[in-house]
Amino acid sequence: MKLFDLTGKRALITGSSQGIGLSLAQGLAAAGAQVVLNGRDQSKLEAAAAQIAGAQVLAFDVTGHDAVRAAVDGFESEVGPIDILVNNAGMQHRGPLEDFPADAFERLLQTNIASVFHVGQAVARHMIARRQGKIINIASVQSALARATIAPYTATKGAVANLTKGMAADWARHGLQCNAIAPGYFETPLNAALLSDAAFTAWLEKRVPAGRWGQTDELQGACIFLASDASSFVNGHILYVDGGITATL
Repeated sequence: MKLFDLTGKRALITGSSQGIGLSLAQGLAAAGAQVVLNGRDQSKLEAAAAQIAGAQVLAFDVTGHDAVRAAVDGFESEVGPIDILVNNAGMQHRGPLEDFPADAFERLLQTNIASVFHVGQAVARHMIARRQGKIINIASVQSALARATIAPYTATKGAVANLTKGMAADWARHGLQCNAIAPGYFETPLNAALLSDAAFTAWLEKRVPAGRWGQTDELQGACIFLASDASSFVNGHILYVDGGITATL
């Protein structure tokens, strides 16, 4: 299956010390890519990297434009090209919109959407010079649907979907493919509060046609597809991996 072979490619995955990011890194590595794990906690990154043969770590804060640019430029100069970027870093904060803290809203904006711009731009500048590259942004079912208590998160994920389309509009002419994966409800640390809520799980099992939570390894195939030559003419696409929740009433 040469179309899906990532041998010789290097992938940077932001927010990859745990959860979806770590699982995507494992999937890309299994397809042949050398993976570079990113986060702010060096010790957590090293522990995660120990689970993946040949994994590298690159610690930086995705919300700082200058820090991102310095880290990416330095890596490209000292180590080598980043062929695949997965913008996965994200956070959640739940609360009624009328009482939602302004500082939490700002953190969501910086972590969930500004980071996609910062890292995407820094990496794309090098990809454009090489006239090839893959950018995969992690959106959400909340890119299309809203649910009470997470309106600001929903706003950021809607923005991720549209920024993905904008990236494709600007960068497809330079040989880049820019797409997004929109996960449904998955068993992750980000969803710990929901996972521990029996009533929510019962609602979810009725609402999702598949009748269950997703497992993070079920996102790996979509990521490998979008990172590989198999998606050479796919651009600006939002790929929902959600058990059917966005397809049904």
